[in-house]
Amino acid sequence: MFFLLNMGHGLTAVALTLVFVTATYLYVKISEKRFKQYAHLPQAKTSLLWGHLKLFDEYTKRGNHDRHPDAIMAEIHKDIGSPPFYILDMRPVNPPTVVIASHEVAEQLSRPSKGFPYSVHRAPTAERMIPILGSKAIFFHQNESWKRIRRRFNQGFAPTHLMTLLPGILEKTVPFLDHLDEYARTGQSFRLSELTTNLTFDIIGTVAMDVDMEAQKGDASDQGEFVRYFKELIKTYADDKLMLPWWLMPFAELKRLRLSALVNKKLREIVDTKLKKLNSGPITGRSRTILALSLQDIEHITPDILEETLDQIKSFLLAGHDTTSVLLDWAIYELSRTPHALKAVQEEVSTLFGSDARDPHAICARLSSSGGAELVHQMTYISAVIRETLRLHPPIGSVRMTMPNSGSTCIVSTPQGEYCLDGTWMYISHNIIHRDRTVYGETADEFRPERWLVSGGSKGIRDDESLFTASSGTFPPGAWRPFERGPRNCIGQELANIEARIAITILAHRYKFSKVGLGEVDLDDKGRPVLDNKGQYKTQSDLYSTFQISARPVDGMIMKVEVATSSS
Repeated sequence: MFFLLNMGHGLTAVALTLVFVTATYLYVKISEKRFKQYAHLPQAKTSLLWGHLKLFDEYTKRGNHDRHPDAIMAEIHKDIGSPPFYILDMRPVNPPTVVIASHEVAEQLSRPSKGFPYSVHRAPTAERMIPILGSKAIFFHQNESWKRIRRRFNQGFAPTHLMTLLPGILEKTVPFLDHLDEYARTGQSFRLSELTTNLTFDIIGTVAMDVDMEAQKGDASDQGEFVRYFKELIKTYADDKLMLPWWLMPFAELKRLRLSALVNKKLREIVDTKLKKLNSGPITGRSRTILALSLQDIEHITPDILEETLDQIKSFLLAGHDTTSVLLDWAIYELSRTPHALKAVQEEVSTLFGSDARDPHAICARLSSSGGAELVHQMTYISAVIRETLRLHPPIGSVRMTMPNSGSTCIVSTPQGEYCLDGTWMYISHNIIHRDRTVYGETADEFRPERWLVSGGSKGIRDDESLFTASSGTFPPGAWRPFERGPRNCIGQELANIEARIAITILAHRYKFSKVGLGEVDLDDKGRPVLDNKGQYKTQSDLYSTFQISARPVDGMIMKVEVATSSS
């Protein structure tokens, strides 16, 4: 018995020793990763157990809990002294994230270099988007594989080709106007985001496959099944601030997979129907839709080729409708509360279209004519509105990553020195960069389209790779990057610009929009809006963005609309 008791005590001592040694080892390893591995990078105070996860949560609770993570990152950035970049240690949920806050550092990641001929690689954050994009989407390709796909589709998004699509784009605008007219007649409030999303969905459906997506058909229950499933799939990503891995949200992931299967099934049916028409003659030279370009020079369509085609189409459908609808939402809102900017837009439309300026259908007819492309290119102030809207409300940032010991090292230079960022997610924060006071001055947070006009607008907008010479100063090109920059910039940015110019032109004289709820204009005791010292109407509250894959107005941009009178 004595022997057994001694053996028991010995085993207990061994177990305690193992626990102590293990705990010590884990403490040393975790402490090294938390406090030493990235200690040379700018950052807020970190925690041994939580890293910066707890800090991020604390900042989240200081304001509207559902606000976009870009806003939270901007607050942290300001509080730690506004360095060119800083690190958020989000382990074990995500890899450490370097928030890029300087346009100069951002340019080092997006421009070609010896180690990265097509810019620093996209991070695998997009892998969480596989249910909506597919595993073979262009987003997941790197280097020569990416270049091959990009080259295939470039001609489909060439400016000269896009101008030939004006009649089709304008045709899709008619149902959009009909919905606005109905809301004006009833006086009912509505979510502008739903209308702009449906409009841009129909347009990208035309560009991608030359098919009617039926997104603007009646109410939501009347829409095409593909559109309804696709929208439901997008909603599963709402307010996912930390881009959580699937194992932290298994039920949401299961829902995504179920909806993804339905999306793929419906898209395959659409593509099969379209292929029967395309196969009636040679594909090459007959069509420059995304579908046709995916299959050009392919004699036999295998299951793998069809799967890749479907993934590319889904990618363009998502990117092609999302950015433009967000742009239109915010542009309409900013113009509705900035009377001098709205007046300038109306004057430009009147100059270009004369007596037709107040008739949306007459404008559509003019734009569909042989001189339509030239009219689009003359929309100088409207282009400035678009640029300023995207500056203040960029839809999405860009995440890059290089793996340690991969053969190419990512080193960025700042006035404080050089830093290796291998092994981290490098998040280029458009929100912080676009509001940099060292670039845009004290008006960085204000809506001022005039800042983009050269010599007060007489020479239009400088939109090349040289410095943007504007009425208020000189802006480095890298300080404006809503479509990102470098080789992997957005292929559809010209399409977004054309759509937005047309929409703003058509809406300028015809409708008067009024925000309802968040961001609603404040009225004086006589029911009149009150101008602040910045030339905008005062609002009762601030409107903000939330995370819905892109940064979207939190309330869907609830509006009321009236048909404007000639004196409005």
